[in-house]
Amino acid sequence: MSAPTHSTEGATPSRHPAADSPSAFNLSALAVRERSVTLFMMIVIFVAGAVAFLTLGRAEDPAFTIKQMTVVTAWPGATAKEMEELVAEPLEKRLQELRWYDRAETYTRPGLAFTTLNLLDSTPPADVPEEFYQARKKLGDEALKLPRGVIGPMVNDEYADVTFALYALKARGAAQRQLVRDAETLRQRLLHVPGVNKVNIIGEQAERIFVEFSHDRLATLGVSPQALFAALNGRNVMTPAGSIEARGPQVFIRLDGAIDDLEAIRNTPVAARGRTLKLGDVAEVKRGYEDPASFLIRNNGEPALLLEVVMREGWNGLDLGRALEAEADARTWRAQAENRTDAAYDAAEANIQTVVDAARREHAAALARVRRLEAALLSAHGWLRWAHGALVDCNAAAKVLAAIEDAAHQAKEGVL
Repeated sequence: MSAPTHSTEGATPSRHPAADSPSAFNLSALAVRERSVTLFMMIVIFVAGAVAFLTLGRAEDPAFTIKQMTVVTAWPGATAKEMEELVAEPLEKRLQELRWYDRAETYTRPGLAFTTLNLLDSTPPADVPEEFYQARKKLGDEALKLPRGVIGPMVNDEYADVTFALYALKARGAAQRQLVRDAETLRQRLLHVPGVNKVNIIGEQAERIFVEFSHDRLATLGVSPQALFAALNGRNVMTPAGSIEARGPQVFIRLDGAIDDLEAIRNTPVAARGRTLKLGDVAEVKRGYEDPASFLIRNNGEPALLLEVVMREGWNGLDLGRALEAEADARTWRAQAENRTDAAYDAAEANIQTVVDAARREHAAALARVRRLEAALLSAHGWLRWAHGALVDCNAAAKVLAAIEDAAHQAKEGVL
């Protein structure tokens, strides 16, 4: 009795049904099979990342958008209730016409009204400048309808600037106005430095002309203070005098006698008891600064002015730091300081070097991370190539062993 036999002719190795499915997609197999395409894509991604990193803006603080605007309105002599009903409410109604309007918060006190405009949180940052521009237009149109004597509205929407560098300018013994002129000259030079958005002068004192008189002397001469005020106001009024239409150009007529210097103020006529006196005979006229000062800057205990440099959005802080250092070392700055022996330029308050050093350290650390990532990618690429070769060898060995086993099985069947 012979044992049952099993024929193996025509038998094929079994496969997973998903292996031959046209919908199956193996990204790893595709990357290994298309080596040139994979290598090209890796090079493109690496180059694009390097270019993006090198052109990336570097700033001490990130750019942010403040969706608020402040409005200040003054009306000397008005009560808080009048400021609310006659000034604040008409302005708020016009602000409500804005597209991205959220709310307006107003605080009033006698003679002043402070309004804060808040836009919606969903306002796109690109639309904020246009929204503030529309708010300024609407407030300007409404200002013509406000009661007579109202000052403003005064709008401020540029208080989100981040200071990049500060320069302290000092002049020992020099007049404040001369220091302001020097600051204006340096400001114009700094505005031409690439990457500078704006330069603000901080600590400038407003000039004033003081007319000081003695009540006892005025009483002796029979002149009242109101007569002095009326004489100054009457002469300091800009009055149109008309023009003459000719065949050629139009000729404008100007009235002489406007106040343009201290001597003109001293020569202002004042009427008293049927006679005419000069203002300089009954009062002292001198030039000075606002007293008390609203804002003072001191550097190392000495009066100074500050030049505030604001960087342009998206600019490279390293490049701007180097450009400012080059401008600060220029001959024009040193020559301007040497022309007056009592003038001194002090940049001790400037934070350029600190920012540059910190940015350089961050740049070096980022480059080190990029190099480590590059080494890891190259290592992974080499390992993938080795793994691919090992898989091919194992597959070939498996096929050879399967063939040998099949041949041995067929030979055994033939013997039986």
